[in-house]
Amino acid sequence: MNNIIFRIKTMYNDMGPAEKKIADWLLDNQGEIISLSISELAEKCGCGEATIVRFARRLGLEGYQGLKLSIAQEASNSHNILNETITKEDSCLLMFSKISNDIYRSLEHTKKVLDEDSLEKAVKKIIEARRIAIFGLGNSSAIAIDTQHKFLRAGLSAAAYCDNHMQAIAASHLSKDDVAIGISHSGSSIDVVEALRLSKEAGATTICITNFGKSPIIKQSDIVLFTASEETKYTIFGMNSRIAQLTIIDTIYTYIVLHKSEEGLKAIRATELALQNKKY
Repeated sequence: MNNIIFRIKTMYNDMGPAEKKIADWLLDNQGEIISLSISELAEKCGCGEATIVRFARRLGLEGYQGLKLSIAQEASNSHNILNETITKEDSCLLMFSKISNDIYRSLEHTKKVLDEDSLEKAVKKIIEARRIAIFGLGNSSAIAIDTQHKFLRAGLSAAAYCDNHMQAIAASHLSKDDVAIGISHSGSSIDVVEALRLSKEAGATTICITNFGKSPIIKQSDIVLFTASEETKYTIFGMNSRIAQLTIIDTIYTYIVLHKSEEGLKAIRATELALQNKKY
C-alpha cells in the first residue's frame, strides 16, 4: 500500500506548520477533496494555494489535480477493499491467504514508520528500569499481558495492568527509575492516556506503542513507537494492529535477551527450569 494517505502519515513529523494543517484536514476529510477547488481547500486549511501545490509536489505529485485524483481513487479502492476483499463465499484457506497478506503489508508499513533511534532508546530505558508498568485496555490488554510475560522471562520486573482503576493506582506509584508503557492502536484510549500522564507526572519514562499519526497518547510519551496498520471490517478485533504491536514487543524482548548476554540467558534458563514440571 504505497499510497498517498500512507505517505502523508509517514512524512507528517517532518512537515512544517502550514503543511501539517493541510495534512490534518486531508486525513480527517478524505472523501471531501474531490468536490473542492484549490482555493476552497486553501481556505479550509488556512493557507495559500502555492502551499498546497508545494505539498502535493512533496508527495511526488505534479500538483493539486494529482493530489485530488489520487486521494479520490484511494478512497474508492479502500471502499472496495472493505467490501470485497473477503466474502462469505471464500474458503477458509482463501481467507487465511488474504488475511496473512494483509498482515504482511501491515508489518512492511510498520518497518517504514518505526524509528530506529526511538526503538533503541526504548530498549535502553526498559533494561535500566527498576520496574516496568504496562497499560492496555480492550484489544490491547492481550498485548500488555504478553509483554509482561516476555519481560518476566527476560528477568525484568514487569507488571501488566488491564483495569483502569489499577492503571491509575500503579501509575501514581512509579518513580524516575521506572518505565511505563502504554499500548493503544488508536492512541485515544482515555484511561491508557491518563495512566501515562500520571506516570509522567510521577517521574517515570513513558513509552507508547500506537498507530502512526497524531493522537493524545503521543503528548504523554517520552518515546513513541509507531505501527502502521489499517483495520478493515474483516480484521476482527484489530488483527493487523495486534500483530504489528506484538512484533515490536518481540523485537524488544529478543534485543534485551541477546544484549543482557549471560544474565539474559540465565533468566531464560531459570524460567524454563521453573516451568519444567508444568508439562507432561
